[in-house]
Amino acid sequence: MTKPFIVIQGPVATRSGYGNHTRDLATALICQDKYDIQIISLPWGTTPMNALESDNPDHIEIGKRIARQNIDRQPDVFIQVSVPNEFQKVGKYNIGVTAGIETTAVNHEFIQGANKMDLLVVTSEHSKKGFTDISYDAIDNKTKQKTGVLKLEVPVKVLFEGLDLSMYCKTSDIEPTIVNELKDIKNDFCYLFVGHWLKGDMGQDRKDIGMMIKAFCEAFKKKATKNKPALILKTSHATFSIKDRDAITDKIQQIVAQYGDKMPEIYLLHGDLSDKEMNSLYNHPKVKAMVSFTKGEGFGRPLLEFSITGKPVIASNWSGHVDFLNPDYCVMLPGNLTDVHSSAADKMIMKETKWFTVDYGVAAATLQDVVKNYKTYLTRSRKQTQYVKDNFSLERMSEIFKNIVDEGLKGVPQQVGLKLPKLKKVNTKSPKLNLPKLKKIES
Repeated sequence: MTKPFIVIQGPVATRSGYGNHTRDLATALICQDKYDIQIISLPWGTTPMNALESDNPDHIEIGKRIARQNIDRQPDVFIQVSVPNEFQKVGKYNIGVTAGIETTAVNHEFIQGANKMDLLVVTSEHSKKGFTDISYDAIDNKTKQKTGVLKLEVPVKVLFEGLDLSMYCKTSDIEPTIVNELKDIKNDFCYLFVGHWLKGDMGQDRKDIGMMIKAFCEAFKKKATKNKPALILKTSHATFSIKDRDAITDKIQQIVAQYGDKMPEIYLLHGDLSDKEMNSLYNHPKVKAMVSFTKGEGFGRPLLEFSITGKPVIASNWSGHVDFLNPDYCVMLPGNLTDVHSSAADKMIMKETKWFTVDYGVAAATLQDVVKNYKTYLTRSRKQTQYVKDNFSLERMSEIFKNIVDEGLKGVPQQVGLKLPKLKKVNTKSPKLNLPKLKKIES
């Protein structure tokens, strides 16, 4: 019997959140050995296309299925992992997969794109709400007259990004690259932040990194030098270039300049890390907790990855990551919904919407308390590890996704006259970037 033909299109080779998700979904179906799968690999902004590792069996199987020429037959199921305004209906059954949105609502182009598909799959209840709780006037392009209401017309399912427990796990076996990078840090207690530094004025960027740095400095500026914790920032503008690193360094220095010799130690870790290296960073004995002041996440994958270590997670109490961060086991920072500032807005993140801003005073006090009462927080956070294992594993996600695909296949017609568009060849041979040395920030 002929296997169902499935095409997956997405940034499968990129070091991006969407790249991770594409690889996981592809692996979930490949492991079933019941589908004929081909993959269309696309770039994702400026992120490196070097994520497929030669020693990873799953990545090898993905590489075998990347299309090297035009696909000349229509897939039974077409799965596109992207932002919805790029969705195309080219299969007999079409599934659009997206992280959705970080604010309170998606734009009208996302609604239009989602409606092209047969099913929309999003990564969190927050993302689902961003699609289902918004509507717009439908406007005729020629007459500019209102013709009705534009709203989501297709079914939507929530499917979390599953954690690969064979890769992300509690371990004392730290990769040599990470040992070397962190060897000069004298502090025994380090907070870790992981995420790109995105556009926006001070206090207005989506990850709110600037205000997180300021809150950290305010919390520990008066402590004796030998007892101060450090902050490690694993961040960039997503290019990992020297110019990028210098720009990030300048931003940090502008924030900490006012603290002079009272500034607690801050380190910038700017570079490309493999999954193994990221797991080692999370598990490094000097890294005691992860912190995020994020204003909004479609999912928040680094927070999920870190929680497997059993160490405390401190994060904003809003958006996609609240699906998997149990408030009984993690530290959820209070705050309020605030308007998206024009400096952070773009076509995807609308200034007419809102996102979350933490209470910075409470956040600073929380950072102090976690250091002071670490053992108490550690007892709670270890329960988060088991919670993730039980509910958010890659295996569980894979089974749910397989069922979604199989359900779609039930309604696939036998004859449809549509044809897949020409495949655009993409250069996936990107050199591996060496991890730059850890840089201590000077005021």
